[in-house]
Amino acid sequence: MRFDIITIFPGFFEGILAHGILRRALKERLVTVEAHDLREHAHDKHRTVDDRPFGGGEGMVLKPEPLAETLESLGLQVKTARGSTSAGTRVILLSAQGQPFTQATARELAELDRLVLICGRYEGVDERINELYCDMELSIGDYVLSGGELAAAVVVDATARLIPGVLGNEASGEFESFGVTDDAIDLDVDGVPRSQHGAGGLLDYPHYTRPAEFRGLRAPEVLLNGDHAQIRRWRREQQLRKTLHNRPDLLKRAVLNADDQKLLADMERSRS
Repeated sequence: MRFDIITIFPGFFEGILAHGILRRALKERLVTVEAHDLREHAHDKHRTVDDRPFGGGEGMVLKPEPLAETLESLGLQVKTARGSTSAGTRVILLSAQGQPFTQATARELAELDRLVLICGRYEGVDERINELYCDMELSIGDYVLSGGELAAAVVVDATARLIPGVLGNEASGEFESFGVTDDAIDLDVDGVPRSQHGAGGLLDYPHYTRPAEFRGLRAPEVLLNGDHAQIRRWRREQQLRKTLHNRPDLLKRAVLNADDQKLLADMERSRS
């Protein structure tokens, strides 16, 4: 899979791509990532890529001409009425006004051959670039960053790790928070999900490793006794407890059985 990133700070990505899973994926040629300097397509002596907004207001806006030239230098053309002109390619504007970037979105994007990511900057990007070239706007959260570079790095990392071969253990991308969708829930013989995450699911359960005791805190005994049925039940309870505490909004869409609902009711009573 190929990632093209349009930015005024191409050097920003050097450190991010030099470590961990992305480094290995690049080395094994499972992904290609290239950052393109927007200023190379600015033609005045100051390499200007921004200007004041029409109608007044604070800040500056990225100009359309350098962005259009950069996109066209990458083989992208103006969209047709049906959307992207290139099969297997999506052009994405990273913006605080975009739709939320979720694990489900990352899974969709991982099926493509190429992503072109436009890093917003200053007060934003001339909207005509969005209308003419972009297939979607994405936001990584309900907050404002100085620019889209951090958001682009998040999208690259979250998407690349879902490409076959990038993770050492393919199951690692499924059985984690937000890892699988509702129709892929894996039930054990007792009817307890081995993991139930993703849109409409629950957060992951807490994890522990050796040593069994650390600074006066001992790992839960249930995890040490070898009874796998008890371990599954404990993990399910912890999933519910962590989701109730950190992301209660997910419970509205979660697939819960009668035992789950009873456990949740008991937890909520103990909190009141």
